[in-house]
Amino acid sequence: MNAPAEIDLRALAGKPFDLLQAIERRCLELVQVSSADGGETSEWVGIGFKMGEETMLVIRDDIREVMMLPDSMSRVPGAKPWVRGLANLRGHLLPIVDLRQYLGGGVTKESRAARVLVLNSREFPVGVLVDEVYGFRRFLNSEFSADIPQMAIRCERYLSGAFARNNDFWPVFSMSTLLATQDFQHAGEQ
Repeated sequence: MNAPAEIDLRALAGKPFDLLQAIERRCLELVQVSSADGGETSEWVGIGFKMGEETMLVIRDDIREVMMLPDSMSRVPGAKPWVRGLANLRGHLLPIVDLRQYLGGGVTKESRAARVLVLNSREFPVGVLVDEVYGFRRFLNSEFSADIPQMAIRCERYLSGAFARNNDFWPVFSMSTLLATQDFQHAGEQ
């Protein structure tokens, strides 16, 4: 198969819709050429987030939605300090947990960048507070390594490997491992 036909994208600068269509056609042609040449096209998609000074990924399917930190939360008497409280999410109560504080890395500041990752779990509906969300991150499967990188926040037992690209490492945080942890499930003071 031949390389995709060159499209002069600069000529479409004044026509945004036509420009987007041309970019889409070019991307589809590149995928077809890559597949025909035996190139790898399977990719892994996750959500990038920041916790403290660490950047990490979570599997896209583990997250139901990303929301801003609610304006008001009800404190839960007798809960461990890392339980921030209960928030009303469209008529449903959602526990909000400070992930960094749970892992012993300090309290997450309530800033404009802070976000809550609502986990995709019917059994344990919970929102996890993080410092910032970077959005979707895509990697080729060949960029994955099962090696667990050393982290400043002690969370290695929740990591399932990392993706590496251009000397940047993106550890993959396993929310399913977090949800299965007995200490996380029992958030009441003891």
